[in-house]
Amino acid sequence: MTTHDRDWLQRHVQPSGLERIEAFFGGHAYSPHRHDTYAIGRTLAGVQRFQYRRDRCNSLPGVTMVLHPDELHDGEAGTEDGFRYRMLYVEPARLQEALGGKALPFIQGGLSTDPRLLRATQALLQGLDRPLDPLEEQDALFDLAQALSASAGQTPGRQSFDFRAAQTAREYLHDALQRPVTLEELAVASGRDRFALSRDFRALFGTSPYRYLTLRRLDLVRRLILCGVSLTDAAADAGFCDQSHMTRHFTQAYGLSPARWLRALNRAPVQA
Repeated sequence: MTTHDRDWLQRHVQPSGLERIEAFFGGHAYSPHRHDTYAIGRTLAGVQRFQYRRDRCNSLPGVTMVLHPDELHDGEAGTEDGFRYRMLYVEPARLQEALGGKALPFIQGGLSTDPRLLRATQALLQGLDRPLDPLEEQDALFDLAQALSASAGQTPGRQSFDFRAAQTAREYLHDALQRPVTLEELAVASGRDRFALSRDFRALFGTSPYRYLTLRRLDLVRRLILCGVSLTDAAADAGFCDQSHMTRHFTQAYGLSPARWLRALNRAPVQA
């Protein structure tokens, strides 16, 4: 039996779009990748090893992992026993409801023993067999935002970002998944200078406008292929040039090819 034969992944997406996973990997898990969400979780068993900001990190049970949006990282087992973990993927826009336009909190090193973060993630990282009540989810995300801010050492008070303009640009991108968009176009829509808009968007939502648009297209791809749409058709429907273009971005974002992602979920990719 190879290490990949033991791998499994369970995934639950709340009606709000909040994604939670639980998984086991016996060896190599993820190639280097980055996404535009916070990845927040904890190792349940074994040693979870990953490269993050030039450091080799080992996550053990009892520690909270907090990977900042758009930071390159990978994943593998630190021992032959493999590792099991739960992870929550939170859009920065959800946390901004509580942060009120502050820059996103950054946790040094990607690992934290802060008990405030451990408490704040408890409700969100409970077993996937119990969906979160909508109000429970909203309260937990508010608590998480406050715990992240406190753990990162942020001081109260707003910084000089134009949250309204960045939010307008974000909403504009959601309506433009299937066509090219320019920064000039976003600047006109938001009423903000394009370079100031680009700076504010990164600070408030954790990634560039182009990366944000690409990740929303990949969200659509995942929904489509889980519904049985072929990889070729899903790529076209989500605004990618072709399947190889989509696959390259998919692997860069999630560290797995679309086919391996589906196999881990015990699904088979549909051929065009």
